[in-house]
Amino acid sequence: MSYLILVRHGQSVWNLEKKFTGWVDVDLTENGKLEAKKSGELIKSKNINIDIYYSSFQLRAKNTLKLIKEILQSTTISKEAWQLNERHYGVLTGLNKDEMKLKLGEEKVHQFRRSWDLRPDPLDKNNPYHPTNIETYKEIPVNEIPDTESLKDTYERVLEFYKKDIENKISENNILISAHGNSIRALCKYLFKLNNTQVSKLEIPTGNPLVIEFDDIQKVKKYHYLDETRSKNIIFNQ
Repeated sequence: MSYLILVRHGQSVWNLEKKFTGWVDVDLTENGKLEAKKSGELIKSKNINIDIYYSSFQLRAKNTLKLIKEILQSTTISKEAWQLNERHYGVLTGLNKDEMKLKLGEEKVHQFRRSWDLRPDPLDKNNPYHPTNIETYKEIPVNEIPDTESLKDTYERVLEFYKKDIENKISENNILISAHGNSIRALCKYLFKLNNTQVSKLEIPTGNPLVIEFDDIQKVKKYHYLDETRSKNIIFNQ
């Protein structure tokens, strides 16, 4: 028996400001830091010893993991993977969601946010929010950096990394991944065999560990959020 724990980063500055964040590197709010610490306390209360830690390249996920590890008093070195980054929102990056609803209509914005294969227009490479202009991504091959992504695109890059670097470690290790709403949706789609409509509707709360238990042949046995008061929107049930 082993565990995979998925944690969406705590509330970020742009979460609070209702902006499309994507690959932009924004930090946690004070509330987000509290959410991250609470995640650590919840995991600690279950006495699950984490063997391997992963996070995306992004500050909000890395700092969430840092705070969790402080609570767990872990000195294990974390592994960072850009493939676990949030979905790239193209030209929507940095724009306010409420303002875009007024401009484009609520249904159109919902389609951009949650449809399976709809991509927003690509972000211009001269835009300061483009990943090629952000120091964090300087070591990533330029041809692998997206200008925009759909949820489908995000699923494909996350899943490729998961199958290559994580899946084969689950049988003998407890693993924690600190990532983002859409990269965690991608993992949930694969692990829980969700269809495209289900994954598009899936809500991932910030700072609430989703614990997935595997049996001896690496099949999902059961799963639950540790903070049950904030898991009401989960669409798959045991």
